[in-house]
Amino acid sequence: MQARLQKGSDHGVKAQGDGWLLTVALIEGTNLAAVDSSGHSDPYVVFTCNGKTRTSSIKFQKSDPLWNEIFEFDAMEDPPSVLDIDVFDFDGPFDEATSLGHAEINFVRTNVADLADVWIPLHGKLAQACQSKLHLRIFLNNTRGNNVVREYLTKMEKEVGKKLNVRSPQTNSAFQKLFGLQPEEFLINDFTCHLKRKMPLQGRLFLSARIIGFHANLFGQKTKFFFLWEDIEDIQVTSPTLSSMGSPIIVITLKPGKGMEARHGAKTQDEEGRLKFHFQSFVSYNAAHRTIMALWKSRSLSPEQKVKIVEEESESRILVSEESGSFLGLEDVSLSEVHNSTLSVPMIFFMNVFEGEDMESRIMEKAGCLNYSYTPWESEKPNIFARQVYFRFDKRVSRYRGEVTSSQQKSQIPEKNGWLVEEVMTLHGVPLGDYFNLHLKYQIEDVPPQSKQCNVRVFFGIEWLKSTKQQKRMSKNILSHLQDRLKVMLAAVEKEYA
Repeated sequence: MQARLQKGSDHGVKAQGDGWLLTVALIEGTNLAAVDSSGHSDPYVVFTCNGKTRTSSIKFQKSDPLWNEIFEFDAMEDPPSVLDIDVFDFDGPFDEATSLGHAEINFVRTNVADLADVWIPLHGKLAQACQSKLHLRIFLNNTRGNNVVREYLTKMEKEVGKKLNVRSPQTNSAFQKLFGLQPEEFLINDFTCHLKRKMPLQGRLFLSARIIGFHANLFGQKTKFFFLWEDIEDIQVTSPTLSSMGSPIIVITLKPGKGMEARHGAKTQDEEGRLKFHFQSFVSYNAAHRTIMALWKSRSLSPEQKVKIVEEESESRILVSEESGSFLGLEDVSLSEVHNSTLSVPMIFFMNVFEGEDMESRIMEKAGCLNYSYTPWESEKPNIFARQVYFRFDKRVSRYRGEVTSSQQKSQIPEKNGWLVEEVMTLHGVPLGDYFNLHLKYQIEDVPPQSKQCNVRVFFGIEWLKSTKQQKRMSKNILSHLQDRLKVMLAAVEKEYA
């Protein structure tokens, strides 16, 4: 019952199908190894069975963490043989996570009844030195036969329910101020995504009991609008495209003549006056889609009923921390210079890094960017061009192999022989990836009179979307890996020219 009250981040993945269902309750850990000077670690647990993984939340600065989280695996035709358990220390979105220990549950050799409440000793150098253990409750149920465990868990879920995670007054105040809403309007959830008009616009989608709103502040241009749930006529999901970077597209169609205050955010308007809004590249697509559909379907219910439905249907699969992650007011990002060097390469050659040719793909691959793809540059304004970039980090850059969607804009520097390339990056599939966006600015200029040299300056800033106590350490980790990636990238450019 305690575990049901405080579900883990992966619990939204309900076990599906008919067959062998595996349910794991992660209760707590004890004597986990300390890997930093504070005498604590930041542990999280990864369970793997039949190639499927479930990941717990991170417990910051805990050597005896309390989780109380439940994880379910889809039905398997045959009973599983092994459940692998790995405990890692989180040290930033890019760092190679330190192993705090591992264990293995062999279902062939173990009586399942003995796993209903068990302390598992962890193996590994650090774990054995500290005598680390995990407290687990493991149930393996065959739906084609005995349904006792499944029925019991279902019954407990209905009886205990789920407590509403009320947003703080500061969060609701920032949300109300952003959209000019009444004091009684409260934020239910918010998601990083792209709004597709002519070009995808990176921003944030806000969902409350009565409105759906979007806000973006990209390259100094602000976009903001909202419309009512009651104004929506239809919601469809279309297949991913190159421009959506592998993400399904949520298309929201308003009723004729409705939401005209938001028409600057619509992709199209049909002959009958219906506005169509396209949202894509969600960091948490499944959670966003379930939340949107639940709120829309329940638009005739009271706000309290809506919140209850959303809490039941919307659970994010991404790795999250134990912090609430309050939404922050979206302000302009302050950039600071992180690199300044003169390369033995003409500026016109260096710009091939951003021109979408084979050279760009080769250099980015050397910098640890896999499956690198991009859309063509399109003119947004006179002498200003924009495009979208997608890639996946190599494991040596980030053990999470997170995906990246990036909006780039390039323009010529007035009165100088040079270019300005600005970039906003969103990370998908890394811990706390929904908490921040990364802002980069490349300033590339010819070095007169040496036409075969160019000066490259790089500016960097982090746009924090939600609050976290780990902001300082994460900033340090991100900056360190960015500078390493820049060195590899610039060295590769000089090698290509040579």
